[in-house]
Amino acid sequence: MNKLLLLGVAAAAAWFYFKQAPKAEQAAQPAEPMIEATTSPAASPVFQCQGKQHCSQMASCEEARFYLRNCPGVKIDGDHDGIPCEVPPLQCS
Repeated sequence: MNKLLLLGVAAAAAWFYFKQAPKAEQAAQPAEPMIEATTSPAASPVFQCQGKQHCSQMASCEEARFYLRNCPGVKIDGDHDGIPCEVPPLQCS
């Protein structure tokens, strides 16, 4: 009798566990990229503020310009003339 009761409790616990556990296909989905390209091949990429502050963290002048216009706390325009990253390695003009 005790074995049957223990087996029933184990089966109920397993059922609740599998009912609550996330599906494997949901957990395996990759995260969405932060920089997305639009459907048009000639269109520029869409950027998002990700906490980058320095020119060495920027991938392109377009990204640096986006950060300068839209993201607070950036340190990419030392002379405050509105042109980001004026020194190498990025050197935007």
